[in-house]
Amino acid sequence: MSELTLFLLQLAFLGLLWAFIFAIVYALRTDLFGPPRYRQEEEQRASAQAESAKAPPLAPALSTPSGIAKALLITGGPKEGIELELVPDEQVTIGRSGDSSLVIRDDVTSTHHARLMLWNDQWMIQDLDSTNGTFVDGKRVSIPTPVPLNTPVSVGNTTFELRT
Repeated sequence: MSELTLFLLQLAFLGLLWAFIFAIVYALRTDLFGPPRYRQEEEQRASAQAESAKAPPLAPALSTPSGIAKALLITGGPKEGIELELVPDEQVTIGRSGDSSLVIRDDVTSTHHARLMLWNDQWMIQDLDSTNGTFVDGKRVSIPTPVPLNTPVSVGNTTFELRT
């Protein structure tokens, strides 16, 4: 084998090695800080278009007291007892990311796990393609789902309820 061929093979191997290292660094960055911003902006635009689409009104749950929830009370997990005020004009994002409204740092919570939003005078929870799922009253959420008052919602190892 000529020296030139050997040198080119060494360069190709070195290039593959660096590509592998960059792939590992990118995967770690995505896991720690979430996806790049442009993806989040596209998702926000898509969800805004979906929210603006006219949907039939949801039937109210029979066992819930009347009124709109004004607080989120953590009833289980490491932050048990903490109460967050719910503002009707703002969404509550839940996850491990530091930019989440409710930061939950455990191994089973995704970086951007779920979103809680007020829609047609009803708080709805949406799972953001989390690995371990979001549960309302023990049932896994796959589409935006209404959250009745005093109903347990589980995200990772944390459980919370909406209160008036």
